[in-house]
Amino acid sequence: MEGTGTLGHAGGAAGEAGFSAGGDAPDGAAGSSLPPRLDPAALSRLPGDVMVPRYDRSELRPGIVHLGLGSFARAFLGVFNETAIHAGGEPHYGIVGVSLRSPAVRDALEPQQGLYTVARRDADAEGRPRQRLQVIGNLIEQLVAPEEPRAVLEAIAAPATRIVSLTVTEKGYLHDPASGRLQDDHPDVVHDLREGTAPRSALGFIVHGLALRRSRGLPPVTLLCLDNLPHNGRTLQGLVLAFARRIDEALADWIEQHCTFPNSMVDRIVPATTEADRAQVAAALGCLDAWPVPAEPYMDWAVEDRFAAGRPDWHLAGARYVADAAPWEQLKLRAVNGSHSALAYIGVMAGWTTVDQAVAQPELRAFVRAMLLEEVRTTLPPLPHLDFERYVEGLLARFANPALAHRLQQIAMDGSQKLPQRLLAPIELRLAAGLPVPRLALAVAAWMHYLRGIDEWGRPYVIDDPLAEALAAAREAAQREPTLHDRVAALTHFTPVFGDLAGHATLVDALTKALASLQGVGVRTTLARWSRSD
Repeated sequence: MEGTGTLGHAGGAAGEAGFSAGGDAPDGAAGSSLPPRLDPAALSRLPGDVMVPRYDRSELRPGIVHLGLGSFARAFLGVFNETAIHAGGEPHYGIVGVSLRSPAVRDALEPQQGLYTVARRDADAEGRPRQRLQVIGNLIEQLVAPEEPRAVLEAIAAPATRIVSLTVTEKGYLHDPASGRLQDDHPDVVHDLREGTAPRSALGFIVHGLALRRSRGLPPVTLLCLDNLPHNGRTLQGLVLAFARRIDEALADWIEQHCTFPNSMVDRIVPATTEADRAQVAAALGCLDAWPVPAEPYMDWAVEDRFAAGRPDWHLAGARYVADAAPWEQLKLRAVNGSHSALAYIGVMAGWTTVDQAVAQPELRAFVRAMLLEEVRTTLPPLPHLDFERYVEGLLARFANPALAHRLQQIAMDGSQKLPQRLLAPIELRLAAGLPVPRLALAVAAWMHYLRGIDEWGRPYVIDDPLAEALAAAREAAQREPTLHDRVAALTHFTPVFGDLAGHATLVDALTKALASLQGVGVRTTLARWSRSD
């Protein structure tokens, strides 16, 4: 396993490091107690065990425009791209990163000329956290969409652009999570259909950028979704075409006939960066990186080999080009993401704060193992050479990584966007086959329990969800029903989440039983009962 040295726990209070990622960090001037800033001149002075770019960055040319310049994109796409370039890949796949909302990443990385550090973190044989650092160099430009929308459109329409990729989270696609349909009444959709020169949404930038390419007689590009959506490329294609047809049928036809939308499965755990992370990385580098990214060593990527204008040699970093990514997508969404969400909602209600803390609880670990082996496994398509039991044990070991301190509340956010593909899709398949769903139903019931906004210890928290207001209204209306069974049935009629499962009698019965137990005897006792083998 990768890693050198040890480090302290990744948690920590904001402000501990004494600087913010959102603004200019200290530059190490005379009299400053902080180290100098990471930049190209600092690379030669870094410790010898830090991996740095070994190519001439001046030779890089923009070939990828990436929408959503968050931590996952930098710890995943940036790392795969770095390996391809180091292996002698063509220099015209530098990344132009686009922040769709906040200038924070641009403000942090611009003084560093786009350099940033990925901290691969795990534990040694004695369980002590450790890290290995790599400075990534292929991010060559950062744009902030609200400040310079025309520049974003021009980047998509640039002759050198070959790939437009996205990590905008599930809610960034402005679609109904259960049906996949474009939300025509979403304010950003309404705005972007009307205003083509200054879009707000990822879909708006893509469609209007492609319209520029077509009007200039430029070749098509690949649209590459790296978010956790079912059939993510096909989903993106449907939304882009639906948006484009509302503007110009001929444009939609051109996109459909010439651009490609490969499906892909991406897998790497990337927690949010804390001030403690910045302090630890600065201490190891000897210079200040305003926005490093912690990540687990594990990375996995299966992507369909359908690229309209070429692609980097990402396979040199371990990516797999496949004919059909759907089996890998379903494995990731239902096993990794589904169990992650189960851990989050159950763990938050019990008062646990991080994934490793939650999975260390014997009852919860046993529950997740049983849910995967006895329920989720039956919903997965065949995968050649996959030992699922071994896969599950490896997944639980990943969750137990003490060096990540991955907060459960980070995973719990946006539940309305995540549950349909992570938990409700396997539930629907099992119900259609006449199979029981006790553990999957418990995970969904835990989300319902979570919506009350207070844990078992009486501590409140905010429901961070794009449908928070609608969910609160639906829950309030459901609470007026006379019995718990009726209240659960009413809440399943929140169709943006439950879709065709609304009011399903078997599901309502299973959810009612699980929720009654969570409310009556609490998380631990419920887990002990639900983790037993059938």
